[in-house]
Amino acid sequence: MPFELQDHTADIAVEATGDSMGDVFAAVAEGMTAAMADEIPATGDRFTLSVTAENREAVLFDYLDRLIYERDVREVLPVDHEADVSGEGEEWTVEASARGVPLADVIARDLKAVTYSEMDLSQRDGEWHAYVVFDV
Repeated sequence: MPFELQDHTADIAVEATGDSMGDVFAAVAEGMTAAMADEIPATGDRFTLSVTAENREAVLFDYLDRLIYERDVREVLPVDHEADVSGEGEEWTVEASARGVPLADVIARDLKAVTYSEMDLSQRDGEWHAYVVFDV
């Protein structure tokens, strides 16, 4: 799942691509993880989550926000992301899983929140593209 961290004034952005919408959601989540930690140990257990929202961009935002919530509440760094996205019209759902590495096992940087600033979720040349800015 290719992603690239992008410099962004006082924030950090993740630009990602994927063959499916689920692939690009997981790639953005991997980029978010990379923005928080350089090295990921093999510890932790998988957990699942489900998020529903009114459109594609909102469900991407809510999915990433939920991962930050899981980090804060479970005290784990979500890694090894998998996501499946479905929906149309005004109801979109992400069924996802991640491995939760205990924060005690990793040196992590703070990432405060996902933003709608400059968010892009679109199809380009037969693949999905996403650009998401995070507040650090």
